Amino acid sequence: MRPSQRMWDLGVVQHGAGILAEPARALTLPAERDEAERITDELFAAMERIGQVHPFAKGMGIAAPQIGIGRAAAVVQPPGDAPAIVLLNPRITDRSDDADEQYEGCLSFFDVRGLAPRPLKITVETKNLTGETVTTMQERGLARLIHHEIDHLDGLLYTARMRTGVKPIPVEEYRQTGRAWVYDGA
Repeated sequence: MRPSQRMWDLGVVQHGAGILAEPARALTLPAERDEAERITDELFAAMERIGQVHPFAKGMGIAAPQIGIGRAAAVVQPPGDAPAIVLLNPRITDRSDDADEQYEGCLSFFDVRGLAPRPLKITVETKNLTGETVTTMQERGLARLIHHEIDHLDGLLYTARMRTGVKPIPVEEYRQTGRAWVYDGA
């Protein structure tokens, strides 16, 4: 079974579906708190299903459009035992000029991996359930994961970030599966 078929069977919308190319609609918080909680619960349930069949040593994330919900919500599970990060109406407000290029995969594009450049540091504004703005700064791998999910909410796949002429490689050719991203000095 192809990796993309396995993800489809687990409820993940696959590349080519229109919802993945459309910007997600913002949640009105706190008025849509119940809706935000329902979507977040569905995202956690999807992550649980997926995590039972595929290990994610680098952490993982999933955005609402990937489970067929066109709303601006995503969940990121950092590697290790760190708590999950819920992103409601997230936006990147600042990014470092320093960037690097690492292989990324995507649950909606799971047959390939691609070298995508990302900033090493981002500042993210998101809303909590009461509608308050929460600002965080993320670095390195976590910045990459969060940026990837925010791209989903903007209707972009990581392939849109790849340099001209660089193509994704089949997952069978990708030989670093399960290894952490490597950063200089870390």
